[in-house]
Amino acid sequence: MAKLYVFGIGGTGSRVIKSLTMLLASGVEVNDFEIVPIIIDPDQANGDVTRTVDILKNYQYIRNKLSFSGPKENKFFQTPITNITQNFKLELSNVKNDKFKDYIEYASLDESNKALLSLLFSDENLNSDMEVGFKGNPNIGSVVLNQFKKSQDFKEFASSFGQDDRIFIVSSIFGGTGAAGFPLLLKNIRQGSDLPNAALIQNAPIGAITMLPYFGVAPDETSKTDKATFISKAKAALKYYEKNVSGNNSINSLYYIGDQPNNDYENNVGAAIQKNDAHFLELAGALAIVDFAKTDAFVLQNSNGVANSPNYKEFGIKNKVDEIIFSDLGENTQSIIKKNLTQYQFFNLYLKDQLNEAKDRNWAINIGLDTFLTNSFYNSYLKTFNNYFSEWLSELKSNKISFKPFNLEANHSNLFDMVNGKKPETSLLEKIGSKNYHKYNLILSKNEPTIKDTSKEEKFMSLFYKTTEDLVKEKYNF
Repeated sequence: MAKLYVFGIGGTGSRVIKSLTMLLASGVEVNDFEIVPIIIDPDQANGDVTRTVDILKNYQYIRNKLSFSGPKENKFFQTPITNITQNFKLELSNVKNDKFKDYIEYASLDESNKALLSLLFSDENLNSDMEVGFKGNPNIGSVVLNQFKKSQDFKEFASSFGQDDRIFIVSSIFGGTGAAGFPLLLKNIRQGSDLPNAALIQNAPIGAITMLPYFGVAPDETSKTDKATFISKAKAALKYYEKNVSGNNSINSLYYIGDQPNNDYENNVGAAIQKNDAHFLELAGALAIVDFAKTDAFVLQNSNGVANSPNYKEFGIKNKVDEIIFSDLGENTQSIIKKNLTQYQFFNLYLKDQLNEAKDRNWAINIGLDTFLTNSFYNSYLKTFNNYFSEWLSELKSNKISFKPFNLEANHSNLFDMVNGKKPETSLLEKIGSKNYHKYNLILSKNEPTIKDTSKEEKFMSLFYKTTEDLVKEKYNF
């Protein structure tokens, strides 16, 4: 199986990987690629990074308990996610507890070199603590991040790289880590002649998404991060990219996305308290990865590290609204996510609201639900992952712009009113009482005898995938 290495640089990179993981859990396909996330962030305690890593670990455990070796009913978690680094992160050395001037050994320089550095870096730059990132300073980031080409983790990536593998890079353009890290990573991939598998990597298909400003930060006199500089930083980075990314054809597919920053996040310096709410544009960034995975290999050919036919893409929606539902998206986007996310939300709701009360039903007895509910697959991992899924939907809904495809208040009395903007089909029988979770349980009972999987985990997942697929088709014709 070919691999798609997804480098997530900075907090934005981690959040896009989080959205991608949610799509994969719901069964969105990526052309049979194995996904290999690699997070690059000097702020190792960053809340966004920590949360994404935990989501990836839960996904990986669930996926590893399921078999997809033959024809299966279940497509939830069908894409393998693997890690080649510890905790999915590329470790950077000498950044913890270091000021930038210590990292560059400023004290040991002669006066002429110190004078030169004073032209390139302010006193504030030189005294910057790098443990929580580069605080919107790509000039610092470009020096520090250049080390990753020598790191053991980067060599592990190169050693594992194979024929037909691809690379995708996620970064923002208006901060410090992403704006500096993207062009450096791209350069080291294309010019890394001393790496293992250098020829394969040099001519590998590479895609990237560069996130233009899409949020602000609240004013804070004690913080060095100022949203007033975001646009000017983005313009400066785009000018650099024009020559060193798109201008030299070093990338096969470059995706641009941005929006008016309608909301201000808390102005946190970093570490555990920096945990931003999920944003629709991060979901769109994840869709760029899906699009790249599905792009024909012929379009992504290279010659000596130069893309033969580079392409540049933007993401758009059908209707410009403040609260986006499925019908506001483009037809292609709807076809990718509408059915899958709706199925997974049905699955999520049943597990949360009904599963503990279902133990005496025939289908539950037949699959051994009573003991299943006490094992670690369900109790420690699937429940945790689904809590993250619910949190993700809630954050997408409350953010600006809002993505609210589902009525998150749907319950046993109005379950099929779950999809916003879509009236469910209702039969005469349902109008007189056979509706909602009763209908759900009827389909579970009908499908259970048809499930042929062997392990309890596989039977459970296949039963719910098939049942939610039937429900979504019957109720919404998705």
